[in-house]
Amino acid sequence: MNIYLSGLLWVLGAAAVAGVAAYAVRRIGETDGIVENNEAAGQVFTIVGGLHAVLLAFVLISLFDSVGAAEDGAFREADGLVGAYWATESLGEPVRSQMHDLAMSYATRVVDEEWPAMQADSADVSDAGWAELERMRSLVAAAPVAELWQNDQKAEATSKLWTVYEARQARLDAAGSAGVSTVVWFALIAGSIMSISLPLVFGGPRPRVHIFIVSVLAGTLALLLFATQQMENPYGGGPALEPEAFEAAIARLR
Repeated sequence: MNIYLSGLLWVLGAAAVAGVAAYAVRRIGETDGIVENNEAAGQVFTIVGGLHAVLLAFVLISLFDSVGAAEDGAFREADGLVGAYWATESLGEPVRSQMHDLAMSYATRVVDEEWPAMQADSADVSDAGWAELERMRSLVAAAPVAELWQNDQKAEATSKLWTVYEARQARLDAAGSAGVSTVVWFALIAGSIMSISLPLVFGGPRPRVHIFIVSVLAGTLALLLFATQQMENPYGGGPALEPEAFEAAIARLR
């Protein structure tokens, strides 16, 4: 289902349920003293709503940061791969050709095999990528050098491969992460319900305005929960990061 349609259904569904609840409260609930209770209910709503808003903001900001970190990590990994190959060009044959083939195979595997698995909320990828990375490391380590500047390039290639290793591990960890924990989801959902329940006891001379306010509040909270759910996996859902970094790396390696 289209993400925008899904979000619209979340918002309209929550708004409709909250609107019906507000109508029922105004229709069949007690009306004596309800206006006088607004001040007390408003004070409690300020505390509950404020705490819930802080929690929602913290979770969403953390998820936004995770998406940004995942994108930066992909480019760091791909750039490190290209940098490692460029550094081995000075080591001559057959190291140069073998490194080129391994780097191309690694980048192609990430795009064709690993990225689709990560988009499906899975970090269960084959060990072939790790094996190729290890072969590149061994190839660089065993490469003979005759001059000092070649030794510097060899050290540079080793450093770049370590960057690729770190970025790859971070990428797979992010793909296999559970995202928002069950405890936090419970707090978010329970806090949303409580934040919507308190305005139901507010009173006023205009029931339609009251119903509209409660519905808008419910729709807003549903929209934020939907955004949270979509951003749990930076490679799928709403962010749906693409392997642009590795596609660019393949183009540079050709």
